[in-house]
Amino acid sequence: MIYDGSGRPFSSLDSYNVAICRPTAFVGGTTNARGDDGGTSDPFTLFNVTGDVIVRLYGVCTTTLTNATATVEVGLTGNTGLLLPTTTGTDLVAGDVWVDATPAEVRGVLLSTVPAATLITNGADILETIATADVTAGNIYYVCLWRPLTVGKDAAGNDIAGNVVAAGTQI
Repeated sequence: MIYDGSGRPFSSLDSYNVAICRPTAFVGGTTNARGDDGGTSDPFTLFNVTGDVIVRLYGVCTTTLTNATATVEVGLTGNTGLLLPTTTGTDLVAGDVWVDATPAEVRGVLLSTVPAATLITNGADILETIATADVTAGNIYYVCLWRPLTVGKDAAGNDIAGNVVAAGTQI
């Protein structure tokens, strides 16, 4: 959770709600850990989504990724590069802001350069996918700007209120 200067939770930006996922570091050399290509944590769930939402997402590399042949992308089941396209892991260097296929150390970007608002339906979770090889070290955290499109419950009483929350173990 982000807090403003008075200690109150800050949870929105430019009419978007803000969810942040700070997963543990990549340790792809460890079986089934984050970064293990094809392991049980690949894909790695970044955000759990309920209902229908509009999202804009970006990543911030805090520790340079290792393994020159590994690739990383963020999206949904069946469209794994929808939100952040396939990028070679070693192109993600500490300080990079990841908004496209060629991350750059800019230490800030215009909000308009963050990928376009994307519709996610039926509670499809946001996933990080590793391909071609393990990412053996490094870290990226993700910021998801989101807006709900559905409210309440469906006819069967299932919650369909649009919501996005960070998933998994956080640091």
